[in-house]
This record gives sequence, structure tokens and C-alpha cells, in this order.
Amino acid sequence: VYFKNLSKQKQKEVMEKNGNNHKLRVCVATCNRADYSKLAPIMFGIKAEPHFFELDVVVLGSHLIDDYGNTYRMIEQDDFDIHTRLHTIVRGEDEAAMVESVGLALVKLPDVLNRLKPDIMIVHGDRFDALALATSAALMNIRILHIEGGEVSGTIDDSIRHAITKLAHYHVCCTRSAEQHLIAMCEDHDRILLAGCPSYDKLLSAKNKDYMSIIRMWLGEDVKTRDYIVALQHPVTTDIKHSIKMFELTLDALISFNKRTLVLFPNVDAGDKEMVRVMRKKGIEHHPNFRAVKHVPFDQFIQLVAHAGCMIGNSSCGVREVGAFGTPVINLGTRQTGRETGENVLHVRDADTQDKILHALQLQFGKQYPCSKIYGDGNAVPRILKFLKSIDLKEPLQKKFCFPPVKDNISQDIDHILETQSALAVDLGGTNLRVAIVSMKGEIVKKYTQLNPKTYEDRLELILKMCVEAASEAVNVNCRILGVGISTGGRVNPREGIVLHSTKLIQEWSSVDLRTPVSDALHLPVWVDNDGNCAALAERKFGHGKGIENFVTLITGTGIGGGIIHQHELIHGSSFCAAELGHIVVSLDGPECLCGSQGCIEAYASGIALQREAKKLHDEDLLLVEGMSMKKEEVVSAAHLIQAAKLGNTKADSILRTAGTALGLGVVNILHTMNPSLVILSGVLASHYVNAVKDVINRHALSSVKTVDVVVSNLADPALLGAASLVLDYTTRRIY
Repeated sequence: VYFKNLSKQKQKEVMEKNGNNHKLRVCVATCNRADYSKLAPIMFGIKAEPHFFELDVVVLGSHLIDDYGNTYRMIEQDDFDIHTRLHTIVRGEDEAAMVESVGLALVKLPDVLNRLKPDIMIVHGDRFDALALATSAALMNIRILHIEGGEVSGTIDDSIRHAITKLAHYHVCCTRSAEQHLIAMCEDHDRILLAGCPSYDKLLSAKNKDYMSIIRMWLGEDVKTRDYIVALQHPVTTDIKHSIKMFELTLDALISFNKRTLVLFPNVDAGDKEMVRVMRKKGIEHHPNFRAVKHVPFDQFIQLVAHAGCMIGNSSCGVREVGAFGTPVINLGTRQTGRETGENVLHVRDADTQDKILHALQLQFGKQYPCSKIYGDGNAVPRILKFLKSIDLKEPLQKKFCFPPVKDNISQDIDHILETQSALAVDLGGTNLRVAIVSMKGEIVKKYTQLNPKTYEDRLELILKMCVEAASEAVNVNCRILGVGISTGGRVNPREGIVLHSTKLIQEWSSVDLRTPVSDALHLPVWVDNDGNCAALAERKFGHGKGIENFVTLITGTGIGGGIIHQHELIHGSSFCAAELGHIVVSLDGPECLCGSQGCIEAYASGIALQREAKKLHDEDLLLVEGMSMKKEEVVSAAHLIQAAKLGNTKADSILRTAGTALGLGVVNILHTMNPSLVILSGVLASHYVNAVKDVINRHALSSVKTVDVVVSNLADPALLGAASLVLDYTTRRIY
């Protein structure tokens, strides 16, 4: 009693605040039979409290169309005075008719709202008519209460529903998920009421003992409970052609299933007339097993679905209200995708033949599921009325959005201006793992180097550790990190940031998602690409390739790689395998390559290939010449071969000339394929090969490409600079 009196006192205070016991003038606008089933319980509640509320009813949309049953009559039968009837539907069968209907409603509604001057308008759902209502009210500074916002279905209705949400000042939602969606959409939590669906107030109290007379009236005298089907299917306005096809398949399946079926006409939507034509073409209105009707009063419809063997179609009623009775439902297509459903709903997302729908009917028909109360507990209306009474009309009309906190804009702060825009560059080599802070001008501000671990787990852990350390240090050196660029050996999908598979030099490095863990750890955008591609990007931004439209970069190091810039853009290829230049075959019977083939450039000219040949000479005591010495434990390398050649070792010199020729032949193939204006040799072996490559071009290339420039890169660290350019190029020009 105490709390009841307290509640009355609070309501009295609200009324006094609203001015001398001013009644709240509520306009309820209903557009069709479906929204009236949700609005009617609220209208009855408002009408039952005349000392608090004054109700005005506006009827528009398909309520006033004979083809859809003139459903305004059921509003009159419920003893509601209809203040205004607005004919707003433009006849037509396409999307344009829907747009014109919205426009017609927008033309007619201002006059009505000017006359009524409601304190608040109640709008339901996600229909195009409701969008016109909400738009008119919002522009005329009338408060809007939106019913069933925050839900997800999967068609254009989603967009309309969320648009109405942004126009509405108050929200009544049906489920906890819908409430969370509204909050995520930046709506004020204090203006959101989780009430449940108003129609459930009637559903859960429906105890009509004479339901058999209703079933017989609509389906025939010989029909038994749980032995008939209710079908209700609407066109999907975003894919009308497909939804018509699915409706045809549904009718074919229902004819084959051979059970008594009540088919309701579809909503007023683009494509509805075509669906009616399909019904008539298949003779549904005259088929002995079918009853086709334009409208069934909601009270009777409740009894029909409550005792049906199954409901089929794509109406929201199937996934929402019918769950209250545990009636089996077959939900067809995408119109209700995203809706919360009970276990009574079986989804048929797509059907190319009637067999899939027929099989669903065989699975569902006649079952009985537990009753579901996802959408309400039968007490929505009292909550909504209490919510309406709490509205303070003296509060500012302008709605506020509750945006999540964001950092202040410091773009005019002198410290921000003086910061150096930089990238975090990662180079994943066969031996070392390197991380560097690289400035916009290509200056390596700070660099970290560690041995590259052998296992995937250790390698990823070290990458994250080094990146976090470098990002922290960036603050101390006054650098603002824009993102992370990663250069790695192997084939990379740069769109997803995944290393598809790597070279044998980097073990356990296949199908590795590098972007996600690094981005999660640093909260920065991450780009990943192949080391050869990164070298080409480095040249384009900082090196010889700056301003050049078409050029090729060849890396000559432990392996042979490269990148191709065509019309100023990097080429990745259809399977991210472009510019694997080291695996151009220059001899059919050449030495075996790490890729498994024979005669690749890499098998001749890479550091590994030169080391292999140096070991052979050393094992035969043919490597060392006068002026050379090696410690006993020293490992033979390509450097020893180059030194021997310089000191007059003819065999070493012959190996280097063969390697240079192989590389040159590969370059000739590239020239004949891509016709670049520049070839850049990069890496530790570049200076040893440049003359040999030029010589091979002069001897073997077509005269039209012999004028190509072949230069040695002047970049000290192309892999790191290329990784940095992934970030610096894209973050500054906003191209991803």
C-alpha cells in the first residue's frame, strides 16, 4: 500500500509538472493489421485511464484498402473513435510505389498533426508508413514513442526500423538484446523501456474455450486441431524476384503435403500483387485444401495459430507471437534473419526446389514445443502506461545521444604538431627479427634486432613483445605511431594480413594470421606483405622508384625476391603470387631450388646458392687463394666466394659470372613481359651482379627494351622501409 501511494504521489507530481493536471494527449497511428495487433492493447490501456490520457487515433496505409480487407473496421469494432483516415497508399507493384506512398503520407500528415497537437505520438515497428509518421512528428517537434525498436530482421525493414529509432525520443523494446542494440546505437538508457511485446498481454491471457468454432469458420467443419497449416508470406522488397520464386515453391510444397491450409494475403509491399497472381495461377482460391483470406481478426488469428499443426512463411508473427503457444513454425528466406526465436522455429534460408520446404513440413507438422516467452511475459501494457506517465513535457525536446567516450581532439596542440608521424616496421627474415620506428621521411629513429625463433609460438610472442616495447619507446622519441607494417618471406594475403605459406628459411610459418594479434595488442591498424613487395614499396617512396610509373625491384640476398610497380601501384596477382621473380626458370637442367623445381634464378644467384658452390670448392681445396685465410671453425659463406673471385680465383669468378648471367636472363624475361622503365637491384649481392645483368640485357634483350635503366638501390634497409611505407602511404592518403 505504501509503494502504491508513493507511485500515485509521483504520478501526481508529474501531472503537476506538466501543468495543472494536464492530460497527456497521445496520438496512436496505425498503418496495417499487423501493427494494430501490437498497438491495440496499449490503446485499450490508454482508454481505460481517461483522467491521465486523451487518445487520438489516426488510421492510414493498408487499413483503408479493400484488397487487404478494410481492416479499419476492426478498430471501429473495438470501439475506438477514429479521428482521421488518411489514404496514403499509391497503387503499384514496385519499389517506386512504396516511395510515392511515403511521400503522399508526408504531404497529408502535417495538417492532421497541426489540428491534433499531440504531446506524444506512438509509432510501431519498421514499415515504410511508420517512417513517414516518425519523420513528420520529428520535424513538427512532437515527441515520439517507438515500439519494438532495436530488433534485427534482415531486410530493408532493418534500415527503416533503425531510422525511426534515431528520430524517436522514447523507446519501448521487447527483448534484452533489442535493449542492448538501442544502447549501442547511442540512445539514452533512461529513455529506453524493456517492456516486452504488447501483443503478448493478449496472447498469454487468451483462453477462448470455443476455439473449435473459429477453426471451423475459417477452415471448414471437418478440420481437427493440430491438423491444418497457417501460411503467411510477404515479399522481400530487397529481392522481390527471389521471394516470388520462393512463394511459388512454398505453394507447390503445400499442395504436395495435402493438408488443409489457411493462406493469408501478403502485406502492402512492392511485389505483393505478383504474389497474389501466383496464388491465382495455381488455383489456390478454388483448391479444396486451401482457404485464401485477406484478413483474420487478431483474436481469432491467435486461436488459429495456437491450435495449428504448423505455421509457414516469413511473417514476424511466426518467429515472435506463435512461440507463445509452442506451435511449430517454418521460417522461409531472409526476411526475419537476425530475429531471436524459440526452439519451435525451423529456418529454411534458401530453397531451390520444393523438396527442401516439403521436408521441413514433414519434420515440423504436428509437433508441440515448449511455450516461449522471449518477447514478453504478459505485462507490457502496465509498464508502458507507467512509462508514459513519467514523461516530463517540460524537459527539452531535443534528444541527446549517448556516444561512447572518445579522446579529445588534440590536433591543435603544439606537442601533437611537433610529433613525428611514424610507422612501426617489422622485418621477419630467415635469421633475424627486426623492429624499427621509421619516420615519414624514411629515417630509422630506433631499431631493435633479435634472432628469429624457430617455432611459431615463440616467434609470435617475440614479435608482440618487441612491438609493444618499440611503441612505448616511440613516446620518448616524440614519434606518433600511425600503424604497423610487417615484411615477411613467403606468399602473403595482404587483404587479410595472413601469411599463406612461407619459404623453408622461416619454419612453421604457414596460414598465420599476423594482423589480428598485433592489432589487438597495440590497438593500431596493421598491414602485412611479402618482403619483395615491401622492397618495391620502399623504392617507390624513398628510393630510385620515386615518381617512376613502371619499375621492378629485385632483391638479391639469402634468397631472390622482388616486387613489380605498374602504373604507380603494386601488383599482387590473383593468388598473391605475382613477382616471385626468384623462381623464374632460366635452365631446364639447372641446380635444384628450394622450391622443388630446377634451374630457378634463386638456385643460381641467391646467397644460399653461392654458399653451396663455395662449400664445394672449399671441400676440394679450390676456394682459398693467396691473400685469403679462414679460421678452422669459420663457416664457408658466399662472401668467401666473392673474395676469392676478386683475388683471382678463376673457378669462383666463373660461378659468379654464371650466377650473374642467370639473374640477367631472368631480368630479360621480366623486360619482355612487363616492359618497365627501371630495374632496381637491391640486397647485399646487388653491386656484384649489376654489370653482369646489363651485359646480358645488351646481348639477349629486344632492342626496344635495351634502353632500360638498371641501378643498384641506395636504400640501406629496404625491408624495414618497405614495411614502414605500407603504413605511411596508406594512412596519409586514406586508401586501404
